[in-house]
Amino acid sequence: MYSWVTLEFMFLLSFLNSFISFTKLPSTSTTSFKVSVSLRCFDRRSRTPATSRRVTRSLSVEMKACYGTGKHCPLGEQWRVDADGPQALCDLCLAQVCSSLEALCSRRTDGSLGLSLAPVFPQEMADQLLRKMATKGILNDTTVGIFQNYKELRLRRASIRRCTVSAEAFRLALCPHRLQELDAAWASGGLTGANIVSGLASNPDCRSSLRRLFLTGLHVDWESLVEDGVGFSSLQGLRTLNMANTDLTDAALEDICSLPQLESLDISCSAVSKPTALLCCKNTLRSFIGHKLQQLDMSPIRCLSVLSQLHTLRHLDFSEDHFAVDDSDGKDGEETVRQLLEGSAQVLPSLVSLDISGRKRTSEASVRAFVEARGGLVFLGLLATGASSCEILTSQRNLKVTGEANENQVCEALRRYRDRECFIREALLHLYNLTTDIDKPRPDMLKVLRISLGDAEPPHLLHIHLVATACVFNLTSQDLAEAMPVCLLTSTVTQLLIAMESFPSHQQVQKNCLLALCSDYILQDIPFDKYFAAMLVINWLRTHEDPTLQRMAVAVISILVAKLSTEESAKLGKDVFIMKQLLAIVQQKAMAGAVDSTLKFALSALWNLTDEMPTAARNFIECQGLGLYEEVLETYYTEPSIQQKVLGLLNNIAEVEGLQGDLMEEGLLEHILSLLQDSQVEVGVRYFAGGTLAQLASRPEAWTLGDELHSNTVKQLHESIMTWNQLRGKWSFRPFCPLLQTWQPSGVQLWAVWAIHLVCGQNTSHYRSMMEKEGVTELLQALAAHPDTHSDIKELSDSILLMVDQQQNGSASTKNHTEPQNS
Repeated sequence: MYSWVTLEFMFLLSFLNSFISFTKLPSTSTTSFKVSVSLRCFDRRSRTPATSRRVTRSLSVEMKACYGTGKHCPLGEQWRVDADGPQALCDLCLAQVCSSLEALCSRRTDGSLGLSLAPVFPQEMADQLLRKMATKGILNDTTVGIFQNYKELRLRRASIRRCTVSAEAFRLALCPHRLQELDAAWASGGLTGANIVSGLASNPDCRSSLRRLFLTGLHVDWESLVEDGVGFSSLQGLRTLNMANTDLTDAALEDICSLPQLESLDISCSAVSKPTALLCCKNTLRSFIGHKLQQLDMSPIRCLSVLSQLHTLRHLDFSEDHFAVDDSDGKDGEETVRQLLEGSAQVLPSLVSLDISGRKRTSEASVRAFVEARGGLVFLGLLATGASSCEILTSQRNLKVTGEANENQVCEALRRYRDRECFIREALLHLYNLTTDIDKPRPDMLKVLRISLGDAEPPHLLHIHLVATACVFNLTSQDLAEAMPVCLLTSTVTQLLIAMESFPSHQQVQKNCLLALCSDYILQDIPFDKYFAAMLVINWLRTHEDPTLQRMAVAVISILVAKLSTEESAKLGKDVFIMKQLLAIVQQKAMAGAVDSTLKFALSALWNLTDEMPTAARNFIECQGLGLYEEVLETYYTEPSIQQKVLGLLNNIAEVEGLQGDLMEEGLLEHILSLLQDSQVEVGVRYFAGGTLAQLASRPEAWTLGDELHSNTVKQLHESIMTWNQLRGKWSFRPFCPLLQTWQPSGVQLWAVWAIHLVCGQNTSHYRSMMEKEGVTELLQALAAHPDTHSDIKELSDSILLMVDQQQNGSASTKNHTEPQNS
């Protein structure tokens, strides 16, 4: 009975397997993914969730595929399980197809793509693939060509919303399908309403099959349709039509209203002046949306007369943009609303939903009369009317209201008005007031805010993002973020980054975003595109010098840099500007003798940028960083937190072959040596001082300051290290490998062996595999066995190797005890 679910699931797995095989990805490493997949049983006839017997199964699917090396799974963040449960396997597969479309396709002579391997997709999946391509921003004239294979990729509900698709590409790729729904809202590329209607009408199947059509924001080009002898009336099966924000005229409206099955019509923000044509569909129309009809030219009596004859109408939206209309304008519309509210319930007797938001002259008395007369009312839009505080509204349990009287009304407005800038702005202002002093986590409120921002049309509006980013800060400040679902914070941070990218010169938007981002929990524990975030903040620093924002920006950069992958850090380290900017901040603070968070964050960022990054280290030297850091070491002699960051960076430079010569300044080395010898200095400072000296002393060919200083340095290294006790930090053993060679001086060897011994003693199980992978275990064995190795170094090396052996034997013993025995 439910076998089609199993078939679809098998198809998904086989399709992903085909993708992996077809793309011939490199086999340098194998990655294993555990994906929890939820399957819901569907009735095979209706394909709707079975009501009498709902079965939900969780499967653990292990997919092993050969991928290239790298820190991140090539499938990306999609593989992360969100707070609402595991993502659908279908979404994961389609996301992978989208990211590798070029590898899966071949090019036609016209430049469009076609799938090289084109299995017959389950119909719903073809719709989902098109939608996924649209939402990821990769749908265009080239990629939409894969849907020319209309026998394998059978579209029913197509979406090219906000995509750049030409009329010709639309005709070739989408018109051959037997479409039931098409969303072409805000499509660009020269595609007009006339192109779409004539293209769909050219397919006899579409004339009868198409049920829903969204042409929001398009140029209709009605004259072209008239010339071709084609109209909306050609699409005889059409039931829902959205013509909002178009140049729709009265003549085109007459053609639309002749559709025999039209049930829902949206002509908001259009050029319609006389909607009398609505009477042609008075027996079928159930929903009419006429928001912001500013060219309406009808008396209130005549307008109400037309509306009152729509006997089957259940939803009426006659709202107005209260920001665009002066108090002296829109009187006819206000009077029409007043007469409707105060009139007889026999007018529009089927009405259960009314939206009059933005009608500023609406009175509470009129609202009360309307609600009392209509017991079946389920929705009433009263935002920006001043009447949403009417007492009768609180007694209606089943009535949802948009307004500003309470939290529920404001959140309802954010949910409903995603495509209405004026109402989103109004609701956000009230949400900001509601969240200013909030002291309890409100993930429900943050989710409403995030959804309204993510789906706002158009998405990049300054007034919306200005208030919304402030609301995000209110809802995530201090400890509030830690109680939020991780996936919700991820998507919210993504919206913040979009705002930063969209309004790079608007200081308040940038400040709001930085305030929200400047959270250790968000920066450290929440997954998002940290490289993108770092670049946005760095670009902001290029043109702004506000001290408060500078402090936040440097703090954010400092943490983000430490979270980047090796490849991302390398790209960032090539940017000379960021090096100059951070050094300028250090110099500014050093000249003032300041010890504050801005200085510490700038030093940390520079330290992280140069960690195993030769290009960044060279940029640091070329930007005159060495001279500045020598001054900082002398100026902040009593500040270990500053000294450790400075010496950490110098240690990074000392690790880079070819740059050691730049550190061969006698004054600098003697100062570092004094820090190494001073028993009053913290171990962390002495450790990095020793590391810098050890790296330099390990390369005789780069040492140019005389044998006496070299011998003294090696001696002091050995003596100082034997007095150290503890150290904390984040480790990689790669820089130690050159220092563990048997021919190195004992002081150089001892610095590396001491550090390895310390961290292995703290967590042997964690570092054992790293030591083996990076060749450290083999080097320690050679040291321990070499006859010339100093006894102190032999003792520490043997101790490390013993810890590793004990941990390895313990793991093997545990594994043997826990594995099931063969009977």
